[in-house]
Parts: sequence; C-alpha cells; structure tokens
Amino acid sequence: MGFARTCAVALVGVEGVVVEVQADLEPGVAAFTLVGLPDKSLSESRDRVRAAVVNSGAEWPQKKLTVGLSPASVPKGGSGFDLAVASAVLGAAERIDPRVLADIVMIGELGLDGRVRPVRGILPAVLAAATAGYEQVVVPESAAAEAALVPGVSVLGVRSLRQLIAVLADEPVPEEDPDESGRPDPLLAGLRMPGTGEATGMAAAHSDQEHDLADVVGQRSARTAVEVAAAGGHHLFLEGPPGAGKTMLAERLPAVLPRLCRQESLEVTAVHSVAGLLPPGKPLIDVPPYCAPHHSATMQSLVGGGPGVARPGAVSLAHRGVLFLDETPEFGSRVLDALRQPLEAGHVVIARSAGVVRFPARFLMVLAANPCPCGRFSLRDALCDCSPAAVRRYQARLSGPLLDRVDLRVEVEPVSRAELAYRGPGGESTTTVAGRVRAARERAAARLAGTPWRTNSEVPGRELRHRWHAAVGAMDEAERSLERGTLTARGLDRVLRVAWTVADLVGHDRPDATDVALALQLRTGVPRGVPMALGALT
Repeated sequence: MGFARTCAVALVGVEGVVVEVQADLEPGVAAFTLVGLPDKSLSESRDRVRAAVVNSGAEWPQKKLTVGLSPASVPKGGSGFDLAVASAVLGAAERIDPRVLADIVMIGELGLDGRVRPVRGILPAVLAAATAGYEQVVVPESAAAEAALVPGVSVLGVRSLRQLIAVLADEPVPEEDPDESGRPDPLLAGLRMPGTGEATGMAAAHSDQEHDLADVVGQRSARTAVEVAAAGGHHLFLEGPPGAGKTMLAERLPAVLPRLCRQESLEVTAVHSVAGLLPPGKPLIDVPPYCAPHHSATMQSLVGGGPGVARPGAVSLAHRGVLFLDETPEFGSRVLDALRQPLEAGHVVIARSAGVVRFPARFLMVLAANPCPCGRFSLRDALCDCSPAAVRRYQARLSGPLLDRVDLRVEVEPVSRAELAYRGPGGESTTTVAGRVRAARERAAARLAGTPWRTNSEVPGRELRHRWHAAVGAMDEAERSLERGTLTARGLDRVLRVAWTVADLVGHDRPDATDVALALQLRTGVPRGVPMALGALT
C-alpha cells in the first residue's frame, strides 16, 4: 500500500481554491479511479497521465489506483491538474519521496510524450497558492515568468515530466531538445483560446504609436470631454454624424490614461490569463486594456458566462481600461441594460447551477452613436431623411437608466472643409494631454489617500456631499436642475464628481461655480456659457 499527496488549484472565475491531490495504491486488479467532482476534461487526465508517465521512463504501478481531489464539494475542471496527479501517483509508487510533494503546488497539463504544457489562469492560481501559505510552485517553463509575478513564492519551471522527476528525486536533470528555430513553440498553444486573436478588439494602449490625439481635426468640446473622462474615470457618450471622429477619439483614449499600478496590473493580468488573452512574451499587462466588441455581441460575450464554466466577458476584459461600444443603438436592448449593474458595482456576478462566479469590471465606458438611422439629423440643418418617429425610436434604444449612469454627453460636430484644409498647428498631442491627466490623477490620489477609492468617479455620492464640499454657492444651478426634474439625484452626484475632476485638471482646491457649470454642460449638453477649453478656466 502506498499513499502520496500534493496540491493543485481549482479556479472559480479569477479566484482560486487550493485542492489536495491524493493518490492511493492498494493490491488488486489494476485500475485507475479519479474521484472528487471532476469534469470531462479532468476525467480524461487518466489517459494523459498514464501515457506521460510511461513515455517519461517511469514505471506505471500495476495496482488498484485511486486519485482523490479534496475538497470534493468544489467543482474541478480543466487539464491543469495533470502534473499534480502524475506526481501524486509517482509518489505513491515511491518513485518520488512523498514527503517532498506534500507542500508543493503543481499546475500544468501533460502531453502524451511527457511534455508540460501551459494552461490558462496561471497567475490567479499562484496567487491563490500564496494566499493559502504555500511557498513552492511548479509550473510549465513557458509560464514561469507569469508565475514569478507573485511575491514570496519560489517558482520552478519545467519543460517535461522527466525534468520534474529528476529535480524531486535529486537526480541529474535531463536536457530537452529545443524546438526548431523559426517555428512557434507548440507549448504556447495552451495559453490562448480559439477566437481570441487580433480581431477581438483587444489592444494595448501605450504600445500603439499610430493613434495620437493630434490627428483629430477640430472637435474641441469632444477633446475636452475625453480629457475629463480620462482624468476622473468618467463614462462618455459621443453622439454625432458618421465620419466626425467618434471612433478616432475613443481609440485614442486608452493612451491618455495613466499606466496601471502594480495592483491594477495584477488584477488585469489575472483576468486576461483566465481568458487566454495574455500577449506572448509579456506576462504582465501594465497598460490600460481596450475592448471594442461588435454590436452583434451577445449578453454572455459582453457581461460574461457561456456554457460550462463561466468565462469573463468584455466588461471584465476592459477592467481598468476602456470599453468602447461603437454604434451603440445597434446593440440589443437587453445587452445594454445588462451593463447597468457592473457600471455601478465595479464587478459582475454570474450565477450558474455549478456555482457563482465573480469577475472584476471597473472600466471606463465610451458609447458612440449616430443621431438617427441615416446619421444626418441635426437641429441646424435639414439634411435628414428620417421621419420624426424614426428618430425618436432610434434614440429610444438607449434606455434612460443606462444614460443616467453616463457622466459626459457630447455632441460631435461634423468636420468642416476649412478645418480639414487648415495647415497650421493641430490640436494637442496625446503626450501633452496625458501629462495633465496624470497630474490631475495625482491631485485626486492625494485627496483620497487613506480611502479605498482611486478616482473621482469611484467616490460614493454620500461621501462627496459630506467630506468634500464644493465652494459656497457653486452647486446652486445644479440643485435647481434637480428641483426642475432635469437632473436626477444620481445625476447630481455625478455632476459633483465631474466638477471635482475639472477642478483637479485646472488646479483648483475645490470646485467653484465655473467648474460645476462646465460639469453640467458636459452632462446635459445644454450650453451654460462656459468655454469648453480647460485652459480658459485656470
């Protein structure tokens, strides 16, 4: 009779649960039983592990073998348990000292030839192991850099089961033959999911040097709104005719945002690791992500879910970054209304029969829409071919509760011939605007030090009203709008948040009447006699 145990990690969303993998050998007819609530892919590990052990030069025990995954009440899935199962079996067969395995967490998939392949979710799995007090982790060699991001954990990267056996048995470590040069490493295939290539709308903000705000012609009001949105993390709605520059502005917004701090980078990297979207050769994402799903996206692809184990949706892939919904009225109404809860809570909870999964979803949302089906509706011109009823139906596709959660609403004007032909200096570059945004974020961070909030958009309305007051009389006009019914109570809090962001951008100690007037103008779209250029407010 032989017994050995080691550990692996079961992922539930972006959170991990340490699972003890136990192997027991008893006399009897040779059989391999796997218990502990495994799914189909995990049940298939019996064949993968047996072939990998034999092809690695070890002897497969010809006894009754039982492998248990504890706690048995936690659903377990995926091929990331292969390495732990194989090590526990070899420990029970006394090929490896069982005492060496007890305090090691092992994560990885085994090929039939014994190679160790990477799996998705390495970072959150190692984070869970570190939280549980484990100090040693074995991962595939190609994912060792991702695992090493977690402090206080000793990471061993192995390329094959033979290498792991040699390390644990204190034997000479065999060299593995390198792959042919010029060919992609087949082991990296496990890090990505099918259908998550470049066409998904995922991009790194600061790595794209082609998008610069200086390329945007005109649009002074929209440029100001983009700067305010980036400085305070406020949601933005751009409405205007086709070709006015709405998409250009949204694509340039991520580069205006500051780089992610260490904690934010780990949060974003964990989500992308679970989704299989980590860029090759870059284990840590330190720039705000950008996600632009097509308007035909389903609710599951936007919010998260899907068959079996719930996967993160676009709102989670845009965590700490930008979610851009172009042609917003073309999205399904139920899909758009599903955004209301994560916009307020900063996370999304997906309930399934197998359990409840929680994904982070604190993003900056940018909506872009035409004013009508033909796109030419305007109060100044009579070029629109749509009937008034068609215009009303089109604009009604965006529900009032959703728009009430948007802080900034800006009408993007058509670009004139004179603006296109102008040869003088253009608008400010991304670098210049990003510098002001960074300074405004630092002022907000100093004011919010000691609180759980990082940006003005995260501060609850009650805290704003009681701890951080505007100047005396500055909110009078906003409060009158509340009394007239043109502004909701939530809208009043959001106006105050935007006013604080404007004050941070222009260097005021607290918002004055001009800052609040600009915030009202940006939220309602009604002119208040305030210049849209932030430089005029200093």
